[in-house]
Amino acid sequence: MVWSAGKRTFSIRSTRYGRASASRNLVCSFCATHSIVHHCCVAARKRTLYSDSRSRLPFEAIRRPQRSRETTGCTVMAESVESSARAGRRAGRVTIVDVAHHAGVSVATASKVLRNAPGVSDAMRTRVRASMTALSYRPHRPARGMRGRTYTVGMIVSDIENPFFSLLQRGISKVIAQHNYEILIAPGGVTSSSQRAVMNALIDHQMDGVILVSPRASDDELDRIAGEIPMVLVGRHSSSAALDSISGDDELGAKLVVDHFVELGHERIAFVTHHNEAEHSSFPETIRMNGFRSAMAAHGLPATIIPAAWSLEGGRAAARHLATLTPQPTAVHAGADIAAFGMMSEIWERAVVPPNSFALAGYDNSPTSAIGPISLTTVDQSGLDMGSIAAEMLLERIAGRDDSRHELVTPSLVVRASSFLPTPIEQ
Repeated sequence: MVWSAGKRTFSIRSTRYGRASASRNLVCSFCATHSIVHHCCVAARKRTLYSDSRSRLPFEAIRRPQRSRETTGCTVMAESVESSARAGRRAGRVTIVDVAHHAGVSVATASKVLRNAPGVSDAMRTRVRASMTALSYRPHRPARGMRGRTYTVGMIVSDIENPFFSLLQRGISKVIAQHNYEILIAPGGVTSSSQRAVMNALIDHQMDGVILVSPRASDDELDRIAGEIPMVLVGRHSSSAALDSISGDDELGAKLVVDHFVELGHERIAFVTHHNEAEHSSFPETIRMNGFRSAMAAHGLPATIIPAAWSLEGGRAAARHLATLTPQPTAVHAGADIAAFGMMSEIWERAVVPPNSFALAGYDNSPTSAIGPISLTTVDQSGLDMGSIAAEMLLERIAGRDDSRHELVTPSLVVRASSFLPTPIEQ
């Protein structure tokens, strides 16, 4: 078999085992078929023939008319990866150029399909997407970032054990997936310094935007970061012109719990607060605690505050603290579902199962709260919808919107078995 490339001529002798002259194992660079060199494949791969993993023969121009791949029987890249693996060679990462060649379209057309850009017919779009699937194509995010966007957004949470964050993530993912975006979830810890380090890492990784869930940073620092990257706050109340925010009406949510307990006949009601390195009037825990105090005062009742943290261990600590109070509260607003779960766990280990010990309510209406044995009364602030709205805000910011949006979600009370009038742990 003789191939002409410019002024050079290469003679390739095939044998049963794919051996060629000089004992080199030459394969087609496009379909990896041994002992057969498809001229259509060579042309499609920029006129390059690969031998083993250490050498290759470049062709500048093939002096043969190019035939369709169907006539040569070449099954192109999808089988190339498998054949290369069998031959002990490492297959290179599939690129948008490979997708275009596989689909028989231009690179520009394949790129338009990838970006959901207009100007491509439905049939062509379907064909290109089928090629992406066949080749297991994944966009190269850093390369796309060099051209403008990486199509990734970051989500910073304090930890990953809080089930409410999964509701937010589902809402966010549902929206951004429709625009070919992906989400990177980063646990940032509970201090401003640890969250700042994670934020800097996301910026360094060229995220197109970030969603911060109840961040600990000051207002000035958030405004500064918003000048570097599009930003949306979830849970943190804000009126900044530099960013967007969405949060629940935390004061109303706390009032709903107090009113419900009072209707059941409770008078000694406690609230589990979330202590941080610094309190701020825009933090959800501060607003819920103030709402609890105001609601108790409106009923002429004293407010009992249990210092802890909104976590599983924080809930356990709150339950232990509750046992030391005299007189003991007959109802507890745990401030968050995750803290209520910790309280339940601690009480179950002491062989006292709610609601027989005291009435208990959480906040967030996380999926776990509806499980039968738990059946936790809680405040629903529509976490799924909150995440979707946050994602829509962020995409608008990335697209260039400059004016700020600040949404407040009206909560509702979901009454379950944990809020029946109980018998105190100790009389």
